[in-house]
Amino acid sequence: MTTSAHDQPEGATMTLRLPSAPVPVLGRRSLVARSAALLGVPLAAPLLTPRAARAQQAAAGGPSAVIDVDRARSEPIPIALPPLIGAGGTDQLGRDIAGVITNNLSRSGLFRPIDPAAFINAGAAADTPNFQNWKAIGAQALVTGRVESQGGDKVRVEFRLWDVLPGLQIQGTAYTTTQSNWRRIAHIISDVIYERLLGEKGYFDTRVVYIAGTGPRDRRIKRLAIMDQDGENNRFLTDGSFLALTPRFHPTRDQIAFMSYVRNKPRVYLFDLGTGHQQLLGDFNGITLSPRFSPDGGSVIMAQTTNGGSDIYQVDLSSMRPRRLTDSGAIDVSPCFSPDGGQIVFNSDRDGDQQLYVMSADGSGTKRISFGHGRYATPVWSPRGDLIAFTRFGGGTFAIGVMHPDGTGERILSESYYVEGPTFAPNGRVIMFWRETPATDNRGRGFSAHLVSIDITGFNERAITTPTDASDPAWSPLLS
Repeated sequence: MTTSAHDQPEGATMTLRLPSAPVPVLGRRSLVARSAALLGVPLAAPLLTPRAARAQQAAAGGPSAVIDVDRARSEPIPIALPPLIGAGGTDQLGRDIAGVITNNLSRSGLFRPIDPAAFINAGAAADTPNFQNWKAIGAQALVTGRVESQGGDKVRVEFRLWDVLPGLQIQGTAYTTTQSNWRRIAHIISDVIYERLLGEKGYFDTRVVYIAGTGPRDRRIKRLAIMDQDGENNRFLTDGSFLALTPRFHPTRDQIAFMSYVRNKPRVYLFDLGTGHQQLLGDFNGITLSPRFSPDGGSVIMAQTTNGGSDIYQVDLSSMRPRRLTDSGAIDVSPCFSPDGGQIVFNSDRDGDQQLYVMSADGSGTKRISFGHGRYATPVWSPRGDLIAFTRFGGGTFAIGVMHPDGTGERILSESYYVEGPTFAPNGRVIMFWRETPATDNRGRGFSAHLVSIDITGFNERAITTPTDASDPAWSPLLS
């Protein structure tokens, strides 16, 4: 079948694909059976729900095809990822796709790709595997596949995911796309593997928008930039003529809200990723800052400076009419909607120090939720709705942490000389933020800033490579 351009990589058609939302067990069984028939491999047994799979495999004395994420943190899933077999001059493309999948799964910290040097007669990747060879090297999961030229710049990419111990295929999918789109297909396959083996959505087919910084610290050039979540396909969106800060993705469109110092007046703008067009958001007298889209994409919430303080406003994008939500006489900034749109978290100094507050979406029922040692800033609600991430600073150090929306369960994930600006992956499993390293002398030489990712438990902290200094990251929704 073929899907719309919004649902598919540009120029791609898809033979079979998992639905974006969870389906009942019978729907899952039907999809897997159809994929097996499509790829010419009979399914030895129906795909089970995660709970049923665990119960069945436990009864058989073996590990489950679906692994609990908590278990995968301490025991990453051993997975074999041989190169996809190439046909029609696509050998290198098959190796490249397998390489991206390997890197994605490895960086998650939840998978342990097996060294290819240990493979025993891998054979033709599209054939039914010799499971004994893969069991012998400790593989629990196996990915095989094929890349075939379809003429012109089109290629067909198919892959299969196998549960090695029972010898079952648990996924079979094929895609037709342009050769230049191979990297995105690799990310999509990575997401399918992640979901099938861990029981929750992946986050690899996503992008990150951030601020690229160059030049001396006192004359910093800050441009909007965007990249794939793994740091590839990096490009600059603005030329640095004006300072840019705090970019945020629209939930459904290729659009970004950000703060720009055009003509030295800091205000919020909308940026269209397709056309490069920038539009001023609202006609406010004061400075506008810290924008975020509503979950339905119909409005932007942000702060406006007024009489030495700032208040939170919501701007309807169809009419551009603003609505004031706070009037505390304090500095209310950094608002962020809950995933259901019913609440807003923000930080304010209304009680004398900078703390986090939650209020209803209409501005009523404000309640303070942070009570730890230090000041709190840059709150952001998890896409799952269960956590709020924040920056905390005090005692000479900065920290990235999370708490429940009622303020309980506060945990610090990472501390440093300077860290700030958390953003959640669309599955709520990983947080990205930015870290600044101190200057080596009083002239600011040696200053640098870079992006960092970390699991919501504080596990698997990793630096993200960018061509310039980087700050203010914002994770996109899943592209597919």
